[in-house]
Amino acid sequence: MRIMIIRHGDPDYEKDSLTEKGWREAELLAERISKIDVTDFYVSPLGRARDTASVTLRKMGRTAQVCDWLREFPPLIQRPDVTDGKKIAWDWLPEHWMAEEAYFLRDKWFQTDIMREGKVGEAYGEIVRQFDILLEEHGYVRYGEFYKAERPNRDILVFFCHFGLECVLLSRLMNVSPMILWHHTCAAPTSVTTVFSEERREGKASFRISTFGDTSHLYIAGEAPSFSARFCETFDSKDRHD
Repeated sequence: MRIMIIRHGDPDYEKDSLTEKGWREAELLAERISKIDVTDFYVSPLGRARDTASVTLRKMGRTAQVCDWLREFPPLIQRPDVTDGKKIAWDWLPEHWMAEEAYFLRDKWFQTDIMREGKVGEAYGEIVRQFDILLEEHGYVRYGEFYKAERPNRDILVFFCHFGLECVLLSRLMNVSPMILWHHTCAAPTSVTTVFSEERREGKASFRISTFGDTSHLYIAGEAPSFSARFCETFDSKDRHD
């Protein structure tokens, strides 16, 4: 099985849609995905993801299943340095979350006081439960730390969603804390992450990332990836700090 996770195009968050650049990115992405024999498409209910998917789906004459659990990871937490409101659970300053060892551990990262207060563990658990149900429908059944390949196949599943949610799905497949992925990876708008199943012993499958955040469809067309996925490279930069 091949799983392709695609982040939405350059976002216009106010309209929950795409910027002009985002629509260009979506067109270039569609050229790429339309060359693949996709088994099934799945999409977040949020506008920016559905708009991104619409270009590919229209080009291929296909439809996608809208999954509410593919929306951006929703919990809010009281970030230690923020006093005037709550922030999304995965947007922290490194100096704060890295100071607590629990955040590096897959079975403890959601058990800290901050995460408990935000009910982050409950939200995470529901998403990975839904993800496992979908994988089971395609023949791969979660069994401990790996998956039983009850109906091994070469299906190609494409997910149009969001960076925070993407890291949740990958953390499930990789058996790691999503905090590591949220803070040590960067997926630019319309980037493609590809994961393959590996069945080295009959009936026992694990998943392995072959490419993460690939934007080759943009580079080929001379379209620079959006900076909206990143923070400033140096503190004296005018780019986004927070």
